[in-house]
Amino acid sequence: MEVAFETVLRLADDASVQHVGDGAVVLLARSGQLFTCNGTTEAFLDKVDGARSLDQIVGLLCAEFEVDKDTLDEDMAALANDLLSQGILAAPGA
Repeated sequence: MEVAFETVLRLADDASVQHVGDGAVVLLARSGQLFTCNGTTEAFLDKVDGARSLDQIVGLLCAEFEVDKDTLDEDMAALANDLLSQGILAAPGA
C-alpha cells in the first residue's frame, strides 16, 4: 500500500517510541523488534498522532526545519511507506 498525502497516520498499536540522545528507538512489542531512529525520523514520529495527515506532518516539519516543502514531500512519503512496511505505522483504517 502506498501512503497518500491525505492519509492520516498513526503508530501501530504495538509500537512505542522512546527518545534517547540524538534520536529515538521504536519497540514493536508483538515481535520484540527494536529500531533506532535518527533525528529526522524522531521528529516525524513525534508528529504522528492519528489525527494529522502526511501532508500536515510535512508542513509542520517544513516550519520546524525551515526546509522547502517540495524537498520534504518525496523524502517523507518514502519514510512513511518504509515505516508502514516495517509495521511501525498502522495501515489506514487498521
